Amino acid sequence: MRIIADLHIHSKYSRACSKDLDLEHISQWAKWKGIDIVACADWTHPAWLKELKQKLVEDRPGLYRLKADPTSVLFMLNTEVSCIYTQGGKCRRIHLCLFAPDFETIDKIIIELEKRKVNLKADGRPIMGLSAIEVVKIVLAANPASLVVPAHVWTPWFSVFGSYSGFDSLNECFGDQTKYIYAIETGLSSDPAMNWRLSALDKIALISNSDAHSPANLGREANVFEILEDELSFEEICRIIKEKDKKRFLYTIEFFPEEGKYHWDGHAKCEVQFSPAQTKKNNGLCPVCKKPLTVGVLNRVEKLAGRLESFKPNGVPYKSLVPLAEIIAEALDQGKNTKKVAAAYFDLIKKGGSEFKILLDLPLEELAKITLPEVAQGIKNVREGRVEISAGYDGVYGVVKVFKSNERKQMRQKSLF
Repeated sequence: MRIIADLHIHSKYSRACSKDLDLEHISQWAKWKGIDIVACADWTHPAWLKELKQKLVEDRPGLYRLKADPTSVLFMLNTEVSCIYTQGGKCRRIHLCLFAPDFETIDKIIIELEKRKVNLKADGRPIMGLSAIEVVKIVLAANPASLVVPAHVWTPWFSVFGSYSGFDSLNECFGDQTKYIYAIETGLSSDPAMNWRLSALDKIALISNSDAHSPANLGREANVFEILEDELSFEEICRIIKEKDKKRFLYTIEFFPEEGKYHWDGHAKCEVQFSPAQTKKNNGLCPVCKKPLTVGVLNRVEKLAGRLESFKPNGVPYKSLVPLAEIIAEALDQGKNTKKVAAAYFDLIKKGGSEFKILLDLPLEELAKITLPEVAQGIKNVREGRVEISAGYDGVYGVVKVFKSNERKQMRQKSLF
C-alpha cells in the first residue's frame, strides 16, 4: 500500500501561519492533495495540545484520526522547535523536528522543557535557549522510540548547516548524540542530489516535507512509503527512515530546489541574484549596495561537498514536481491565488481524485479527457523535467516555468492527442 506522508507542517498557533491550519482544514486539504499521513504540528503549545487531545483518537499504533471524522487522514505527533544558543563562540540557530509516538511522551517532554523555563505559550514553534544536544537527550529520555530530525538543514539562518548560524558537520552540532540522528530534512532549497555530494551523509536518510504555513501548501514536498496495511504504525515509519529501507522507502517528492527561496545567493532589496561563481567573483558583496550578500543553499553545499554534482549513490530516489495550482495558473496565464485557478484546481481534483494522483499516476490520455490541453501538457512537461527556473534567493521564491514561450499558444490551437 502506497503511503504519502508530510511529516513537518505548522498549525494556526505558529507565527506567520494561516488561521485555517486547524485539524479539520488540514485533514481536508491532505485528502485533496492525496496525503495519507500528516504531522499534527505544534504540540508544545498548550492550547493546541489540548485541542489535539480532545479531537484525536489513536487509529493505528502511534497514528491518530479525528474522532468526529472516521474518514480523516492519519496524524503523526510531529512538531518543530527552534534552538538559539551559543556554541563554539558563535550564535547557533537550529530548527529540529521532534517525532513522538504518543501523548504520554509529549507530556514528559513538555515537563522537561518547562523545568528549563522554555516559554511554550508564545509560539507554536517555540524558541528555546537549549542546545541541539540537550534537546535530543530530553526527547529520547522521554521515550527512546522518539525521533529527532534536523529541519531544512541548509536554510541560511535557522539550520544545522546554515551559512550564518550552523555547523560544518552533524557531529559538530550533536556531539555524542549524533548516533541518534538517523535522518535530515533536505528543505525546499535543496534536493537529495545536492545532499549526496556529502559523503558524511551517506548513512543518513533524506526526508522531505512541506513545512507548510497554509493548508494549500501541504504536500509541496513529501515522503512515499510502501507499507502493508496491517504494519502501518509510527514505529514502522520510523524504522523505515532509520534503516533507509529501500523496499519500503520508495522515493521523496521534491520542489525543484531552484524554486526554494534560498537556493542562490543575493540581495532581495537590491534585486541581485547570484550563482556561487558570481558571488565569488564579486568577493561576496552586493554590487549595488556593497554590503555582504545572503549566502544561499547551493553555495553552502558546494563549500562542504566532497563530490561532484554527477555523483549518484544507490539510495532512495526522488521525483521533482511543481504544485498543481502553479501548473494551472501558468496554463491559464492567471495568478496562482485567483478564483479562476481555484475553480479549475478543484474541478480537476474532483475528476482526477487527488493532486498527487493527477501529478504522478494518471496517464496523459486520461488527463486529456478531464482537463485543458495546456494543463495536461504542463503536467507532462513537469514529469519529464522540462521546466525553466529562475532561482530563488535571499527569501524570494524562484519562478518555475513549465511552458516554453509559444507552447501555450500552440496548445490552445490544437489538442495534445
